[in-house]
Amino acid sequence: MKYSPIQNYINGQFIDAATDQTLAVISPVDGTLLSTVPLSTAHDLDTAVKAAKAAFPAWSRTTIKERVQVFFRYKALLEKNINELAALVQEENGKTYDEAVAEIEKGAELAEFACSLPQIVTGEILEVSRGVECRTEHVPLGVVASIVPFNFPSMVPNWTIPNAIALGNCMIIKPSEKVPLSVGRLAELLQEAGLPKGVFNVVHGDREIVEAICDHPGIEAVSFVGSTKIAKAVYKRATSNYKRCLALGGAKNHLIVLPDAIPGMTAQNITASMAGCAGQRCMAASAMVAVGPVDHIIEKLCEEAQKMVPGKNLGAVINRASKDRIERYITEAESQGAKVLVDGRNPTVEGKEEGTYVGPTVIDYVRPDMAIAQEEIFGPVISIMRTNTVDEALAIENANPYGNAASVFTQNGGMARYVIDKASAGMVGVNVGVPVPREPFSFGGWNDSRFGVGDITGKSSIEFWTKLKKSTTKWNPEAGINWMS
Repeated sequence: MKYSPIQNYINGQFIDAATDQTLAVISPVDGTLLSTVPLSTAHDLDTAVKAAKAAFPAWSRTTIKERVQVFFRYKALLEKNINELAALVQEENGKTYDEAVAEIEKGAELAEFACSLPQIVTGEILEVSRGVECRTEHVPLGVVASIVPFNFPSMVPNWTIPNAIALGNCMIIKPSEKVPLSVGRLAELLQEAGLPKGVFNVVHGDREIVEAICDHPGIEAVSFVGSTKIAKAVYKRATSNYKRCLALGGAKNHLIVLPDAIPGMTAQNITASMAGCAGQRCMAASAMVAVGPVDHIIEKLCEEAQKMVPGKNLGAVINRASKDRIERYITEAESQGAKVLVDGRNPTVEGKEEGTYVGPTVIDYVRPDMAIAQEEIFGPVISIMRTNTVDEALAIENANPYGNAASVFTQNGGMARYVIDKASAGMVGVNVGVPVPREPFSFGGWNDSRFGVGDITGKSSIEFWTKLKKSTTKWNPEAGINWMS
C-alpha cells in the first residue's frame, strides 16, 4: 500500500473513524493499491458537525475582508504545489497528468473568485424616506456540507470550499470513496493558509454518510455532484429535512454539427470533448447530431479520435465496473445496427495491464431510441445520429431528459443564435466542445441535470450559501410618524 490509511479530518487534525470497516483505494492507472478509506458512521459525522458548530461563531463574525485572506494564500499554495497535487489526482482518478494540472489550475481560479467576494457581496443601502434607511446584507447559514464525485478529486471540491467558507460558513465535505486522497491534501493546504480549526472538516464514507448528512439537524445546506439517480435521492431527502439543497446530476450533451462547420476545428473540439478526462465529466460530448451532408467532418473526427492513445494522452476510467459498463453500451449499439467507426474496446496498455482503459470510440448511425443515445455513458464514446434539418436535431436534444450542455458547430451566426435559443440546456456553446463558463459566470444545467435553485459556482452561488438580512433604521425624529414607523 503506497499511502497510509485514510483518516477523517476534524477540528484541524486527522483522526481515525469510529469504525474498522474500510474500502480499498485502487489506482485505475495500473491497479496499484493506494490506500484504504474508512466507512465512517453517523457518530463520526456528528463529531465533525460539533466541531464546525463550535468554530462558526468566531468565523462568521470575522469580516469577509479578513476571511478571504485565507484564500489568497490558499490559491498561492495550490499553484506552489501544483505538480504534487496533479500527480495525486492522476494516481487516484486515472486522468492524464496534463488534465490533472488543468484541474488544479481551475481550482486556483475558483479560489481567486472567492477572493473577489468582498467587492461583490457589499449589500445595498437606500434612504427610502427622509431619515429612514433600508439595508440588505448577506449572512452565512452556519454548518454546510458538500458531497463530491470521483471524476474531479480536486476541482469539484473547490467549486464549493472557497465560496461557502469565504462567505462565513463552516463546512463538512464528503469525498468520493473512490478518490479520497486529494481532499485530505486540500485540508492540509487550507490549514497552512491559516484557516481556523473546525471551519473545514472531512468525513469519508459511502451511502451511510450521505444519508446522515441529509438527516443531520445541525447541517443547514447540502450541495451534491454525481449521477442523476443519486442527485434526486439526495435532493428529496435533504429537502424533506428542511435543508437547502443543490444537487447536480448527470448529462447527455448534444453537439449539433452543420455542413458549413470548419472540419478540422470541429473534429478537434469534438474529440477533445468526448475523450478528455476519458469522457468522465458531465460536460463531455457523448452525442453528435449530424445535420445533412457532414461525412467529411465525420472522417476528420475519426482521424482525430485515433490520435488519442490509452495510457499516453488518454487516461483510464475509474474502475473495472465502469470499463465493463461502457463497453457493454458499445457492443449493444453495434448489435442493434449502429456502425462502430473507431473501436476502443479492450485496449492493451503496455506496463499497465491492470489499468482500466477504454479507447476512443466513434459510433455512427445510432438511432435516438438506443440506450447509448439516451443514457450517460461516462466514457470516451461519441454516438452519431443523423438528421436532415436543425429542427430535427433540436427535437432529439430537447427530448432527452438531461439539460447540462449543448453546442452547435457552424459558421452561420443566425443559425447559432437559433440553436442557443431553442436548446434545452443550461450551458450552450458555439464551436466549443466543452461550454464551461469561466468565473465569475456560474456552472449549472437544467432539467434532470440539476435539482434545486441557482448554480454551484460564480455569482449565483452566493444566494445558495447565504441568507439575506434586511434592516430598516430611523434616526430622524423630525420625520414624524407614518406607515414606515
